[in-house]
Amino acid sequence: MSSPHLPLSRRGLLAAGAGAGAALALAALPAHAGARPFGRYGSPERRRTPQTLYVDPHGRGDFSTVQAAVTAATGSGRTLVLAPGVYRETVALDTTRTEATWIGAAEDPGAVVIAFDHAAGTPKPGGGTYGTTGSATVTAQADGFTARWITFANDWLRADHPDITGTQAVALKVQGDRSAFHDCRFLGHQDTLYADSTALGVFARQYFARCYAEGDVDFVFGRATAVYEHCHFRTLNRTDLATAPYGFVLAPSTAAANPYGYLVSRSRISSEAPDAAYKLGRPWVPSSDTTARPSLVVRDSYLGPGVDAVAPYTDMSDAFPWQNQRFAEYRNSGPGAAISVPENRPQLTAEQAGSATREAYLGDWTPWKEC
Repeated sequence: MSSPHLPLSRRGLLAAGAGAGAALALAALPAHAGARPFGRYGSPERRRTPQTLYVDPHGRGDFSTVQAAVTAATGSGRTLVLAPGVYRETVALDTTRTEATWIGAAEDPGAVVIAFDHAAGTPKPGGGTYGTTGSATVTAQADGFTARWITFANDWLRADHPDITGTQAVALKVQGDRSAFHDCRFLGHQDTLYADSTALGVFARQYFARCYAEGDVDFVFGRATAVYEHCHFRTLNRTDLATAPYGFVLAPSTAAANPYGYLVSRSRISSEAPDAAYKLGRPWVPSSDTTARPSLVVRDSYLGPGVDAVAPYTDMSDAFPWQNQRFAEYRNSGPGAAISVPENRPQLTAEQAGSATREAYLGDWTPWKEC
């Protein structure tokens, strides 16, 4: 679950400023971290492997930005070791850079932060706007990508930009098959974590272990086959709305041909918003795939009082009611899991639950063995 210093959220980083945010993150590190910015993972002088590159914003690595290291790390099987700090940039890992690994050297996700502040409606220098996909701080398209102990953040705020209506602001868009995230954080407001694939007909498998994601509107969304295990989802308060719902935690857009969408297992949902202010999920049927049949299973998880227990699901579009999609729960607990209106909370049978497992969703790929 979440580490003790997870309250250093994207809001805290924004309020403190990038420099102060970096200082706060560094304060949590062992005393020797300044002398050994790459921890136990070597250094440019003592390279762990020939395929390893070192990134440090203070100039002690091979590169001072993540994107410069990604650009240099061509081919397959490259590892980036990131020293503590705030990397204020956008990063794109294209499909050719397969089997890449990014490691936060401090082994604390609060110490290594990649952050930027584009929203969908942010004007681009050459004209137009970024759109949801273009707003992403980090875009990871390559198959076999693994990240450990890193925070991915988008610190764009609605209150600072009342003139912008496209308020989607993605921290991470991940599209590759066999993409794994261990002990990472995803910080944003709307559309924080975009777990997707590279094309409509591609079923990308993704795994999130002991991760933390926060936001408000559809802040975990997309068409990937994604397993969230031992994760913590936190819904944020909103002062710009007078009434609920404030937002929606999960918004899958699973292709109809894909038997597996989002699986949330042994996780928890907490909230800083009023009780029942949030929906657990809603189906996203995008205009690019009107045949989608979103799939979501939440099982063996704790749902806090921030989740609307009476009506935990709602429609994104009247044309695609949630009841016609593939939404179900199993053995959840907590005030947000109370079943008072059974027809609003479809439950798996024990037999059905036997097929709602990480093994079934991910097939021959077993990333939990790499934890």
